[in-house]
Amino acid sequence: MTRIDAKFADLKAQGKKAFVSYIMAGDPDFDTSLEIVRGLPDAGVDVIELGLPFTDPMADGPTIQLAGQRALVAGMTLRRTLDLAIAFRKGDDTTPIVLMGYYNPIYSMGVETFLKEAIAAGIDGLIVVDLPPEEDSELCLPAKEAGLNFIRLATPTTDDKRLPQVAQNTSGFIYYVSITGITGSAEADAGDVAPEVVRIQKASNLPVIVGFGVNTPEKSRAIAEVADGVVVGSAIVSRIAKGDSVADVLAFVKSLSDGAHSA
Repeated sequence: MTRIDAKFADLKAQGKKAFVSYIMAGDPDFDTSLEIVRGLPDAGVDVIELGLPFTDPMADGPTIQLAGQRALVAGMTLRRTLDLAIAFRKGDDTTPIVLMGYYNPIYSMGVETFLKEAIAAGIDGLIVVDLPPEEDSELCLPAKEAGLNFIRLATPTTDDKRLPQVAQNTSGFIYYVSITGITGSAEADAGDVAPEVVRIQKASNLPVIVGFGVNTPEKSRAIAEVADGVVVGSAIVSRIAKGDSVADVLAFVKSLSDGAHSA
């Protein structure tokens, strides 16, 4: 059982919904990013999604793209991202970390080397958005064999024929993208999300966590009420981009997690 599996089992036993936060590793710099990540569990974050900076993102809107560029300019690499996870793990050995990004940096490092170093760094799961089920042999299956959860995204355009393929080798949870389009481009609507969550739950016994388009405590609660949990990324990253203090960023995260946990 991974930390992710254990966390969701604990939340289910408590009758609570999950709150997942996304932070771009190294934005605006290594030390500030680490300070924010270290504060996330106390701000109510159940699972941390740690963004891997990449030069050519496809699913990310301007907010996340710019965060990645800031991190790259500040010297972040895949290895430095793993270093950040190592530093976090020195003070927290229980909060799950999901590394979210694109395959190119992992491919460049080499899958075998990456998996070994990711596990040593305390990474629990992977979201690699540009590896479809047809490419499971590249990373998904080796990651699962190594003991990491491989989390897949489902979208409003994932039809009933495609959904079983998406769910087949997925573990940890299924990430439902609530909108068609890039991150931060529209707001999620609970009325639209609810039937899609039910449809996915019929295809998988994994928790369904909804992200994209959640930007307020009220929206966090509304989405969590119709799913197993909620992910917030761009709204948090935008606070970092504006230069908010670490304390202010974490206070905003706490308001979002309170919204989800009140569902």
